[in-house]
Amino acid sequence: MTYYLDEIRAGQSESTEHTVTERDVQLFGEATGDMNPIHFDEAAARRSIFRGRVAHGALSIGFISALLGTKIPGEGSIFLSASIAFKTPVRIGDTVVTKATVREVVGREAVMDCVCTVQGRLVLESEARVLVPRRPGAKPPDTADPTASKATSA
Repeated sequence: MTYYLDEIRAGQSESTEHTVTERDVQLFGEATGDMNPIHFDEAAARRSIFRGRVAHGALSIGFISALLGTKIPGEGSIFLSASIAFKTPVRIGDTVVTKATVREVVGREAVMDCVCTVQGRLVLESEARVLVPRRPGAKPPDTADPTASKATSA
């Protein structure tokens, strides 16, 4: 599904869910180089404030990116920026529900309120700004009609 610029409106929302696996954590650590023991070493993680292993916080940001790029606005959108607040950790085996809601549309940008929850518990909240795709073949509103006559001064 893709919401194009001419159809995206405040209040629209979409969601996804993903159960975090050992493989997710391993692949994320390898891809980013974040091999922090809090994600991989149970004994070390038990001595932390989390009292056990946790998934990378940025993995949840990835769930937001995937939702924005595939569902709302969807294909062709560009994730421009985000402010993120982590609330509680995500653990291996947790099912993360990610929801994005359009707060407002300003020009070509959608301001999105995004949250990730586990069993109704808030784990991350974010404001994201996304460049919304135009419908294929749609002219940008600032494109002049080349066939229109132009007034000239004498």
